[in-house]
Amino acid sequence: MIGVAWKHDNVYIDTSAYLPRYYPPQLVHFLSTYGRHKVMFGNNFPQLTWKKCLEQVQALGLEPEATEQFLSGNAKRVFHFG
Repeated sequence: MIGVAWKHDNVYIDTSAYLPRYYPPQLVHFLSTYGRHKVMFGNNFPQLTWKKCLEQVQALGLEPEATEQFLSGNAKRVFHFG
C-alpha cells in the first residue's frame, strides 16, 4: 500500500475502518515523514466515533504539520475543497 501510494501521484492511502492504535508502525512512519501528503484520515462513523479516533491520533505523537495534513489538509487538497 505504501509503495503504491509513494510511486503514483494520484494514489492515496485512506485509514477509514481502523482505529489509529491499530495502524501498522510502517504506516505511522510514512504518514509522519516522507508520505505525510499521501495519507487521509477516515473514521467510518458511526462504528468508530470521531472523539475516540482523534484521541488515538493524538496518541500517535505526530508533529503538528503531519497531524493537520492527515486530518484535513490532504483531503482538502485532493478534493479541491477550501
